[in-house]
Amino acid sequence: MPFFQSTRRVNHPAADMFALVADVERYPEFLPYCTGLKVLRRAVQPDGNPSLIAQMTVGYGPVSENFVSRVLPDQERMRITVQYVEGPFRSLDNRWGFRDAGNGASDVDFSIDYAFKSRAFEMLAGSVFNRLFGKMAEAFEERADALAKARAG
Repeated sequence: MPFFQSTRRVNHPAADMFALVADVERYPEFLPYCTGLKVLRRAVQPDGNPSLIAQMTVGYGPVSENFVSRVLPDQERMRITVQYVEGPFRSLDNRWGFRDAGNGASDVDFSIDYAFKSRAFEMLAGSVFNRLFGKMAEAFEERADALAKARAG
């Protein structure tokens, strides 16, 4: 099963990065290849944390795919878990973690473990998807920079 993992030191507090990643409805504004995102259902988990079921549309050129995930933000533990529900994957497990690193910076951990339904497509697209996930991690940092600059005025 393909796996991508990164840890990035960013010049923003962990709480700001958590809020940015948890705000899934804004993804089409800045996330590469995300052409749409719709929250299908909102709920509260037994532990009091929110739970979202979201449909993301990812497109590149003439190819477009929808997939549905359960997004589980846990602000107290500063982590976000994304569980695959349906779409072109056989499985997908995505995790975010946020830790303050001092001086207004934080470490952002991102990992994604995934498998396509088609093994042939997985072999063909694997390296492309690793580059895509790297670009996505960069996009969150760039978005945080742009929001901080806009707040500073």
